[in-house]
This record gives sequence, C-alpha cells and structure tokens, in this order.
Amino acid sequence: MSTQTMLSEHTLEPSRGEEIAALEEDVRLRNDIRLLGRILGDTVRDQEGADVFDLVERIRQTSIRFHRGDDKAARRELELILDSMSISQTVRIVRAFSYFSHLANIAEDQNNIRRMRESSKSEGEPRPGTLARTLLHARTAGISATNLRKFFASALVSPVLTAHPTEVRRKSTIDREMEIAAVLDRRERVQFTPDELSASDEQLRRAVLTLWQTNILRRTRLTVLDEVANGLSFYDYTFLNEVPRLHCKLEDRLNEGEGAQGDLASFLRMGSWIGGDRDGNPFVTADVMRGTLKMQSGRVIRYYLDELHVLGSELSLAAHLADVSKDLRALAERSPDKSPHRSGEPYRLAVSGIFARLTATAARLEVETTRAAVGEAAPYANVAEFKTDLDILYRSLMMNNSRVIARGRLRHLRRAVDCFGFHLASLDIRQNSAVHERTVAELIDAAMPGKSYLAMNEEARIALLVSELRNARPLTSVFVKYSEETVGELAVFRAAAEAHVRFGADAIPQCIISMCKGISDMLEVAVLLKEVGLVDPTGRSAINIVPLFETIEDLQASSHIMNRILSMHDYRKLVDSRGSVQEVMLGYSDSNKDGGFVTSGWELYKAEIGLVEVFERHHVRLRLFHGRGGSVGRGGGPSYDAIIAQPGGAVNGQIRITEQGEIISSKYANADVGLDNLEVLAAATLEASLLQPRQSAPRGEYLKAMEQLSAHAFKAYRGLVYETEGFADYFWASTVITEIATLNIGSRPASRKKTREIEDLRAIPWVFSWAQCRLMLPGWYGFGSAVEAWLKENPDSGMAFLKELYQEWPFFRTLLSNMDMVLAKSSIAIASRYAELVPDVALREKIFERIKGEWQSSIDKLLEITGQTRLLESNPLLDRSIRHRFPYIDPLNHVQVELLKEHRAQNTDEQVLRGIQITINGISAGLRNSG
Repeated sequence: MSTQTMLSEHTLEPSRGEEIAALEEDVRLRNDIRLLGRILGDTVRDQEGADVFDLVERIRQTSIRFHRGDDKAARRELELILDSMSISQTVRIVRAFSYFSHLANIAEDQNNIRRMRESSKSEGEPRPGTLARTLLHARTAGISATNLRKFFASALVSPVLTAHPTEVRRKSTIDREMEIAAVLDRRERVQFTPDELSASDEQLRRAVLTLWQTNILRRTRLTVLDEVANGLSFYDYTFLNEVPRLHCKLEDRLNEGEGAQGDLASFLRMGSWIGGDRDGNPFVTADVMRGTLKMQSGRVIRYYLDELHVLGSELSLAAHLADVSKDLRALAERSPDKSPHRSGEPYRLAVSGIFARLTATAARLEVETTRAAVGEAAPYANVAEFKTDLDILYRSLMMNNSRVIARGRLRHLRRAVDCFGFHLASLDIRQNSAVHERTVAELIDAAMPGKSYLAMNEEARIALLVSELRNARPLTSVFVKYSEETVGELAVFRAAAEAHVRFGADAIPQCIISMCKGISDMLEVAVLLKEVGLVDPTGRSAINIVPLFETIEDLQASSHIMNRILSMHDYRKLVDSRGSVQEVMLGYSDSNKDGGFVTSGWELYKAEIGLVEVFERHHVRLRLFHGRGGSVGRGGGPSYDAIIAQPGGAVNGQIRITEQGEIISSKYANADVGLDNLEVLAAATLEASLLQPRQSAPRGEYLKAMEQLSAHAFKAYRGLVYETEGFADYFWASTVITEIATLNIGSRPASRKKTREIEDLRAIPWVFSWAQCRLMLPGWYGFGSAVEAWLKENPDSGMAFLKELYQEWPFFRTLLSNMDMVLAKSSIAIASRYAELVPDVALREKIFERIKGEWQSSIDKLLEITGQTRLLESNPLLDRSIRHRFPYIDPLNHVQVELLKEHRAQNTDEQVLRGIQITINGISAGLRNSG
C-alpha cells in the first residue's frame, strides 16, 4: 500500500481479528476517521512536503511494532529515525500526530452522538444514564409523577466549572474543531447533491488547513479573566440552551399520560470556581472577582436580550385575531414603544417594554449590551420582577388558546431566567484554611492586645471564635494597618457582600475552606463573614460555609469534626438559617496523591458513610460536593457509575460535582454531547436518591476486606512515593513536570511552595505528568500488592470472595472499572524510555523495576478478579477507541523523550521547547482525561 494514504487507510488496518469485528460494527466512524485522516495527510503533504509526509508514516509504522511487543529491533529503528531528524522536522512531525489526535476525538464524538440518536429512536428499553430509563424504573417502583415533582422541588444538581490547568487547547483551536464537527454532523443528517458534497469536502479541507496554520499553543500566559472568558464560551456552546431544554424535556415526560399536570422546579444550577478560587492563586483578587461577576452577568443578560429580540419578531399576534389577558394589555400599555406599526400588536409592545427594562437593568449592573432599547424604562429591581413579566406573556398565551406558541421560545426563556437569574452561575469563593487562620489571627491580635491567637490550642480558639460570633462589635479598625494578605482577604469578603446586593444571594452562595482540618477552620470563616455582614450576631448566615476535607487524615476526621460542630448551638443556628442544609466537599485529588488510588477511594467512601450517619442523627440535610478531576487519579471516570456507586443516603437529592480542565470541553463543547452529560447527572442523582437501597453501608465482611486491601495498598504506595530515597528525583527526571510549567494553560502556579518535594506539588501536575509518560501511576499503584497480601492473609475466602465483591458491590466494581481504563491507556514499554531520562542508573533501575513489577501484578489481579482475558474486554467501544489512538499517541511520546534529552542538555533552540509543548498537547488530546 502506498504511503500516500498516510493518516487514513493504515490507521484502520487492525492487527487482531476482534479489532476487525469491532471496527465493522461501526463503518461510519471508520469512514469519518478515514476522511479526516486523508484530508490531514493531504494538508501535511501540501504544506510541509512529501519528505515530512513519508517520515510521519514511517514513524507511525515503527511505533506500532514497538508498542505491540516492546520489539527491540523496532526500538532501535525508532531511535535511529528520531536521532536523524532535525529540530525543524521534529516540530512538523509532532504537529501532524497531535492534530490527528484532535481529529480522531472529533470523529469519535460524532459517532457517540450518532449512537445516542439511534438509541433514542429505538423502541427497546432506553439506555442507562438517560432520564427516560430512570423514569421508567421509577414508575415500575410505584413512584408517581406527583412524587417525582416533589423530589425535584428540593433537588439540586450542580456541575461546577473550574479553571484547573489541564486544558491544553486554545479557544481558537477548539473553535476550529467545532467547525469541523459541525460539517461532519451536517453530512450525517443531510442528503447532499454531488455539488453539495463537493462543497462540504472543500469546507472540511478549508477548516483543517486553517487548523494546521493556527497556533496550537498559547504564546502568552492566561490571566484569570481570560480563564473566565474561556469558561463562559461553554454557555454559548451548550449551557444557555441545553439546561432549559433538559428541564422542558423532563417536565414533558412527567406530564405524559393521565393524572395531574404540573410544573417542574428548576433543579439544575451551574456553578463556577473561575474567578473565585483563591487557593494558591494570588491573581484572584477582589477586583478580579468583581470583573468575573460582571462578565457572567453580561453574558446572560445579552442572551436574554437576544432571545427577547427574536421573540418580539415571532409574537406578531394581532389584537383583533387573538385575545389577550388583562395583565398583558396593561404590560403593553406601559411599554415605551410608540411605533404605529406595532400599535395593534400587544405582545410585541409588551416584549419591547420588557426589553427596555432589561436594558436599563444592564446599565444598573454596569454590564455592557449590544442592542439599544426603543425607549427609556425603569430597571428591574431583581430577577423575580423580570420573570413576572415573562409569566404574564406566558399565561396570556396559554389562556387564549395559543399553548403551542407559549411552549416555544418563551417557554425556554422563562426556564433560562429561572436557572441563570442575573448572575448566570453561582461563584464559589475558596481559600486555604491557613490563610484564614493568619487573617483572623492578625485581626484578633490587633483588637485584643496581649492575645496571641496562633499560640492558642484548638479549644481556646473555638471558645474565642464563638464569643466573636455573638459580638456585634467589628474586629477590624480603620486605624490599624493590616498586612497585604489580610487586606486582600477582607476585600474579597467585602466584594462578596456587594455581589449579594447587586446580583442577588445566588451570585456567591458558598465559601469553601481548603485543607479544612478542624472546627476552628470553619468558625474562622464565620467570623470573617460576620465582619462584612454576611453572617450576623443573631445567628443568620447569607452564605454556606463549606469544609473541604482533602487528605487521608482529614477524611478520617471529617465525621468527628462535623458531629462536633453541628452540636454547637451557635454554628447550628447558622446551618438552620440556611434551611438546615450543610454542604461538605470531599477532595479526590489530594487524597489520592497522599494515599494512593485504592486508599483514597476507600477513605472517601468511608467518610461518606460516616457523614450520612452523623447528619441523620442531627436531622440536617447533607449535600456532598465532589471535587473530582478528569483523570481516575484525581477521582475521574464515568459520572453515572460514580454517583450510583455512592453509599446509601449520600446523594439524597442534592449533589455538586466539579468539572475540570479538559473534561469541560470534552463534555460540553458540543451541545448534543453536553445535553447527554447533563442528563446523565440528573438521571444518576434521581436513581441514587430514590431507587438505590437506603442503607449507608454494605455487608460487614465487604467493609472488612476493603479495609484490609486499603491498608496494604496504602503501605505499597507510601513506600514508593514518600519512603523511597530518591523518588522525588526520579519523578522530576522521568516526567515532563518541569516542562509543563512552561505551558500557558492556567493562571495558577504548579506547586504550593518552591520546592521539589512531592508533598508540596499540586495534585493536578502530579497526575498530568504521570499520564504524559504513560505510566498513569496515581490511577493503579498499590492494587497488585494489596491483592497479593490480602490473598495470603485470607486463603480460605481467597479470590472467589474478591470476585463476589466485584459482582455484588457497585463501589468495588467502579473502582476496578476505572483502573481497567487507566491501565489500558498505559504503556510500560514507552514508560521505560522515560525512565532512561533519569541520570542515576542505579536509582533508575531500582525504581522502574519496582514500578514495572507492580504494574504487571495490578493487571494480572485485575483480570483475574473481573474474569477478563485482556484489559477493557468488557468495554469493547472504549477498548477500540484507545487501541486505535496508540499509532498516533505513541510517536508523540517517543519524540517527546528525544526532545526532553535535547532540552535538558541545554539546547537553546526555542523550537525544542516548543516541540515538547506540542507533544504535551497531542498526548493530552489523545488520552482525553489525563489531568
């Protein structure tokens, strides 16, 4: 076969019979990959020349041989090819492989959309993760539509977007990729004439060429407000339209058939950390937070104005042809629109008046708009007034035989206003407990000379803080000069109080305490909130105080801390003033870095069991906020499985989950995919709350076995990462951790302190670095050792019992399923090339051989417990996806190793570092959830 087929035909020639069968199941996916690969190949040949084109293909084929069996001859050949390339050639090569990873993602996403559409058209039982399936199960269980509406009236499902720096793509490249996806989607849904097909081909070629000629990397570092703007783009892509659509879709399903019809309460609320997360990010200031809130408000108000503009053109109903309500007539009469052309069109007049009031509201909130109103009008005092006017339109249409019109754009707009208000998304403010501690200490020491807050023990601190909560006297004084840190912290809290006045209490409803380790950490925040009026001395709070338990030790202490603080009269009054709901956040990332994958998952599960029991005892509603990352090493994995696997009572109708880094774009850049992911969250929350067993803990012998497995895994993980001399040196030398810091992918520093200690490294670059070298160590290390040790201790129950755990316990099954995916993406052969970057040969061999042994043991034990003969055997769709990425990911790894050697040998050619950065981009895209 000619090398002219480059990134297309060769890609799809599988090496095994089962892969052929899997590919034949979905010819259209193959055709899409083939089409995009051919266009990219043509683009590379046209732009870079046939020599680069042929070199890419040669590297790809050699890489496949190396991957299949750690072929020594292929390894040598690959090294010879890479050594012979110039730096300029290398950069061109890595761009080609990187872009194919991106294009393969597009084809795969379109195939998933195709599958979703085909599934929704089938007459069989709806697929898991859909509301249709969950509602069917609810009705089978005897839960009426009325009771389901009651459930949603107090439910909360909140995806919270964060700016965690694992999204390596620029918005410009995302936009180009979305253009390609739109063309593919149109080709799928429309029957083209030959001329139209030719035009579509040219449109694809134009988009791919534009992508090729667009900078794949950012040239400058992102500011916080850049991150805010990037986050807001997903509201344009998905949330503004799909969140209302999901509610309307569910409302219609609940109103099907006989029985009482009713409205569905809005339960899906967007949240954000972007512009409010100050933990370790000195660039998030009070002014940045104000700017964030204005940008959010501006985006949603412009959306409302755009919708009203179109709605005005649609509601051309004439007064002599359609009756109107008395309230609608009055609303029309108050409109500043005096155009004679609309004098007999009351709905248009009413919409013009609403538009004018909303424009005035935007001016009051100091946000920019793009359309001018027809005249002056009074601004809305709050979003409820705006909603009232829209309700007048809706009721008038409904009561005058125009129901089908009311159910169109107006229905979606009303729902959007209910979901997004004038604030768009609830912004959490977050800071480390150590900063709060220093701030309170400075305030108390200045207000009470002779006291030293930092010298007090925990009990003394608690007593002092409680007395301060009751005291109406402020702690701060205009006559005291405070440190820059304290001034900055107080400014942020004051900005939050201003936001409540300007945008409403939903603008900033949560204050999150990172690294919360005790009761005083929570009371310190309450005292700071009292200083700005968000907590008052009578025991009322305008904001939720949310502890974040992150390390293994903190997770183990979480139930005791919450039991003690809920028993305290003064704090309990604050909780009761918030509707007797207390949110608790659980940190997946730091607990994993602290104790390893197995122990982190287990301690999180145990913490939830303990918290459920404590909150039931105190008659307080528990809302868990899951700080999950994209990768399994940071709590990632399928959302549906993760929610269903929660212990009984842990969901209870309310859940918040972080959506981080590259996961945001993979889930929400496409509206169809975004709607499906939102539906998964809603369906899983409903199912976990109403259809799962209520007991918080499974059988005692399951808990005992898991406790033992966790202890062994913890020992193995800590023994390697924290107790092996030289491990930090090995990590820094064998991964791209140093080079990741040069990428302009976020505003936050990679480490909490300027050290090389693993303890001080943030969890995100820790996991991201292991993914880049294809070891994925945080997602599996310690499992093999744990199972081996457990089997020795339990010869009687043995492997049969572990197989029972896998079959019967959703928690254990999900744990292993996620590990299965991670190990399938790993490559010990490629990891061995990264190990060669460690200059100390003895250290390299000692640690890598240990990792290699654990890797093999973990795979062997995973396969034995699950009954599979190979990784991902039970998930052929994911298996196929991963296997056919390897020919394009693997070369990027090989080239990255060579470039790292050059860079660390002090090669000053700027193309070396640029090449490394492009490989990071391509590998991340190929692995999808790597950070």
